Amino acid sequence: MLKSELKSNREIITNTLRSEILCGEWPNDIPVREHALAKRFGVSRGPIRDSLLQLSQEGVLAYKANKGVRVSSPPDEAQRQLLQALRRQIELFCLESCINNLNDTDDSNLQQILDALAIACGRGKLTDIAEKDLALHRYLVRRSSNELESVWLGITSRLLMDYSRIGQLDEIVTEHCAIVDAIKKRDLRTAQKALLSNII
Repeated sequence: MLKSELKSNREIITNTLRSEILCGEWPNDIPVREHALAKRFGVSRGPIRDSLLQLSQEGVLAYKANKGVRVSSPPDEAQRQLLQALRRQIELFCLESCINNLNDTDDSNLQQILDALAIACGRGKLTDIAEKDLALHRYLVRRSSNELESVWLGITSRLLMDYSRIGQLDEIVTEHCAIVDAIKKRDLRTAQKALLSNII
């Protein structure tokens, strides 16, 4: 979390649940119970309902008649390929449109997220890794376009995070270091190449 951000209970719960689901910690089609989540997070049902609504809008969760809110099934391979391609195009567009408008504060914020990602990888907890991973990409999308952020989030949230291609978790840090380093140099071509190498 950036020092300038104070996250609400709803944001914390939403980010936590999204990361857990994207890492495969929740089985497909499993019911999501408000009461159990309220007890787990130590909050009333209000923030839980808000979080479940947002995650349903993103496609992470789905409401089914007579079954309530459940974890969505992942897209089939053809849909996954399409969503991944759309994610790449959005991020490449956002990177190109924002890179020359970034400043020292943005560089510091990106470095802070990268440092948090490195800590998460050191601890080996996939949910924390997924949250920081998404946070770094989301930062760049947000700096480019608030309108595209919601589109990007809806696409990305439907894709399970697959870290099986990674031999060692520190490779995740290396890939994101390449992105951030190129951005700090305002080297668009290198940053785009690093981004494409990361989103596969």
